[in-house]
Amino acid sequence: MAALFDPLTLRGITLRNRIGLSPMCQYNAGTDGVPTDWHLVHLGARAAGGAGLVLTEATAVAPEGRICPGDVGIWTDAQEAGWKRIASFVRAQGATPGIQIGHAGRKASFYAPWVPEKGAKHMPPAEGGWDDTVAPSAIPLRKADPAPHELSLADIDRLIEAFRQAAIRADRAGFDWIELHGGHGYLLAGFLSPYSNRRTDAYGGTLENRARFPLACFEAMRAVFPAHKVITIRLSCVEWIDGGQTLEDTLAVARLLKAAGIDLIDCSSGVGAAGGEYPVPPAAPGWQVPFAERIRRDVGLPTAAVGVITEPYQADAIIRDGRADLVLIGRAMLRDPYWPMKAAEALGAFAGQGVSWPLPYGYAVRRK
Repeated sequence: MAALFDPLTLRGITLRNRIGLSPMCQYNAGTDGVPTDWHLVHLGARAAGGAGLVLTEATAVAPEGRICPGDVGIWTDAQEAGWKRIASFVRAQGATPGIQIGHAGRKASFYAPWVPEKGAKHMPPAEGGWDDTVAPSAIPLRKADPAPHELSLADIDRLIEAFRQAAIRADRAGFDWIELHGGHGYLLAGFLSPYSNRRTDAYGGTLENRARFPLACFEAMRAVFPAHKVITIRLSCVEWIDGGQTLEDTLAVARLLKAAGIDLIDCSSGVGAAGGEYPVPPAAPGWQVPFAERIRRDVGLPTAAVGVITEPYQADAIIRDGRADLVLIGRAMLRDPYWPMKAAEALGAFAGQGVSWPLPYGYAVRRK
């Protein structure tokens, strides 16, 4: 059975261990969507800290697909060039550079979460937001929010092409791993969910129809992303919404994705509706790991586990017990970029497993 500090190989990409930096939004790119020195330091520190996989935050395929004006994107040459510098540095530290690509859908044009009294609420155009938010159906996130525009068939074709172009740019920028953001109520998740997708055409109604757009985006990206590189997807395995996506729905979607060639499913949940309207269960340690275990067992796909994974022995047990193939750690690695190095020391993984502090640090931190 594998352990936390064993390598993981998917297609032609091998992670040095089974720890990944979970995508964590920074809302710090300015209004042009170009990653900055903040992103270089943020992602580079986690690579130097020993993570096997370093995933960017949600990166938009189009301007209206940003969560807030400070989101990063990958639809311009300048954005691509900014990511190339960062991906190169991440790789130089021994980590695999990955990019999460998505579109915010009806959750676009929000204030950053730390804005006093406005955080994570809709931002009107007068204050820097935009009025062309889009979704599968014209259903606002909150009753007080403006309704998004329902995507036409021509709009859907345009967005599939935007995802295809994003994959081309991601490859040129040096990323070896793409994670599609198909969770948390954003655009792809909006199509999957019967709660937010009320369409009556080929993209709505049955589960197969609701999955048509996410599958089309994936297939368009897979066709242009090199065959030896990895494409995965994050799903909200349970929406925790009355009439929303269930685990049985997600298992069916996972089977469709497996048939299409997806490499791994990152198993999250929730946030398909406005916070507080549908409370989710308390976030206890490892509370979402059962989703990864179930998909791994029942569908036969590699999975990533997320959700309050904070302790080395906890993360190692998830891998050793066969509950997931990869653990993605967010808040714990925001608090400590060197969480993987400290976990390796705690688990005795330094000996013979290629895990070591960066040379400029190692000679000092290993000294008693």
